[in-house]
Amino acid sequence: MFKVLLGVSRWNFLSLTLLTIALAAVRARYQGAEIQQPQLGLVLLLALCAHISVNAFNEYFDFRSGLDLLTSRTPFSGGSGTLPQQPAYAGAALLLALVTLLLVIGIGLYLTWQLGGKALWIGIPGVLLLYGYTQYLQRSPLLCLLAPGVGFGVLMFLGALWALGAQLTAGAAVIAVILLLLCSNLLLLNQFPDVEADRQVGRRHLPIVWGLATSAKLFAALYLLVYLLLSLAVWFALLPWFCLSVLLTLPVFLLLWHRINQALQQNTDLVPALALNVLLVHLCPLLLLLALYGSKTPAV
Repeated sequence: MFKVLLGVSRWNFLSLTLLTIALAAVRARYQGAEIQQPQLGLVLLLALCAHISVNAFNEYFDFRSGLDLLTSRTPFSGGSGTLPQQPAYAGAALLLALVTLLLVIGIGLYLTWQLGGKALWIGIPGVLLLYGYTQYLQRSPLLCLLAPGVGFGVLMFLGALWALGAQLTAGAAVIAVILLLLCSNLLLLNQFPDVEADRQVGRRHLPIVWGLATSAKLFAALYLLVYLLLSLAVWFALLPWFCLSVLLTLPVFLLLWHRINQALQQNTDLVPALALNVLLVHLCPLLLLLALYGSKTPAV
C-alpha cells in the first residue's frame, strides 16, 4: 500500500515544490523578514499536500478515463504507471487526493486566520486548480498551459512569501513570473509524447491544437522570455546582479532546443529532451536561490 501511495503521489517530482518553498524562504529572508521555523514548516506541508493532491487526482482520473492504457509512458510523462499495474488501489489513490486536499484546506484556513481574509484570494483559486486541473482545465489550451505556472509561481511562491512575513514587491513578482514560465514549459514539453492518447480522451492542450512544431516554437519563446525578463529585472535593480548567474543555463537551453528539433525532424525519442527540460526547470530557480542567499542589498 505504501509503495502505491508513493507512486500515485509521484514523490520523485516533489523536488520542485521543495525548491519553490526554499526560494520563497530565501527571498523572504533577503527582504528582511524574520522567518519562524514552525511557520515555514506549515507552509512547506501545505505546498507538499497541494502537489501530492493534484498528482493523485491526475493519476486517478487518468486511470478512470482509460488514458493510462493508451499512453506510452516515459520517466517524465504519462503518469507513474502505478494504477494500471495495480488497479485495485484506484480507491486508495482517490482517498490520498481527497485527504491531502482536505489538509490543504485546513492549513489554508489556519493561515487565513493568521493573515486575514485576503489570503482567500490565493486559497480559493488554489483549491479549484487542484481539483479541476485534470478534469476541466485540460480541455482548454490556454488554461492548461498556464495552470502549472500559476500554481507554482503565483499561488505557491507568492503565497509562501506572504505567509512568511515578506512584502509582495516588484522583484518578488518578477520571480513569480519566471517560475510561472518555467513550470508551464515543463508541462508543455511533457505533453508532446502524449498527443495521440490525450486526443482520444477529449483533451485539448496546445500540442494537440497547434501541433508539435508550433508548440515547440512557443516553448522556445517562453524560455527566451525568462532570460529577457531576468535581464531587465537586474537592469532596473529589481533583482541583484548575482541573479544573472541564471544566464549560465543558456547552453543547456540551446542543447535542449537542438534535441527537440532533432527529435521532431527525425521522429526520434523525446526522452533526452524531457530530461534536459526537467534539469533546466530546476537549475534556474536554484541559481536564483543561491544568488539571493549570497546578496546583502535588499531588492526593490
